[in-house]
Amino acid sequence: METRDWLQTELQAIEKWEKDQQGLWFWEKIGRLPFKLLDKVTPAFIQKKIGVLLDELGSFVQTGGQYLTQEKAILAKLQKHSQKETIELADVSSLPLSTMDAVGQELKTNRSKLATIQGATTGVGGIFTLAVDIPVLLGLSLKTLQEIAIAYGYDPKDRNERIFIVKSLQFASADVVGKQAILNELSAFYHRDKSTNNEMISQLQGWREVVYTYRDQFGWKKLLQMVPIAGMVFGALTNRSMIHDLAEAGMMLYRKRRILERLEKDEKSTT
Repeated sequence: METRDWLQTELQAIEKWEKDQQGLWFWEKIGRLPFKLLDKVTPAFIQKKIGVLLDELGSFVQTGGQYLTQEKAILAKLQKHSQKETIELADVSSLPLSTMDAVGQELKTNRSKLATIQGATTGVGGIFTLAVDIPVLLGLSLKTLQEIAIAYGYDPKDRNERIFIVKSLQFASADVVGKQAILNELSAFYHRDKSTNNEMISQLQGWREVVYTYRDQFGWKKLLQMVPIAGMVFGALTNRSMIHDLAEAGMMLYRKRRILERLEKDEKSTT
């Protein structure tokens, strides 16, 4: 039974997690430096690939593009965990949080394993396959966040949800100051402030900020992946870690939205 006290306790746990995310370890700061140097020596074909990503991410927010995921598989997982005969996306919001969490955890595990295999595969050829790894990992990240959105009853076909997904992606790879700023922006979704949502759209200036922040997260780990063959190990570990952390962030941010909506609904019903 999800009582108001239980929801409040869960909300406090998420807020504690948010505060913990705002600490950046020393080696993580160091890890962000190499790409500033790498820009000067990066082959033109990789620079061109980054430019393509900017366009693709913009297309994702506007239309969903090639990254828009199918919801049937996630609804099937929710149906299995809830033991209901049929489930539509509109029904998910009324499911227990425990059901949503179970599917979210399953997605986090499965996508982390997939990222491990993908990172090892693209790590074989060093810097040449790194050009493939970055866009593939971005696509997997967007797919993972969309699936988590559906698990918590939100529709990625909605443009505002895709903005939330991109901001969640940015949150997972931002520094201390950036994480706080993004949390402040996401409060618009928690309180359903439509005017602020419109402001958030304009803040994603050409999507460049999101893509370069996302890329910078690779740091020295991806530099190690540039070594042929040895890059298999580094690629597998790095990609697994990135998708695991991203999925965790997505679950926490979507879980917070669902809890706040239930608390708001409970408050209205008692007044």
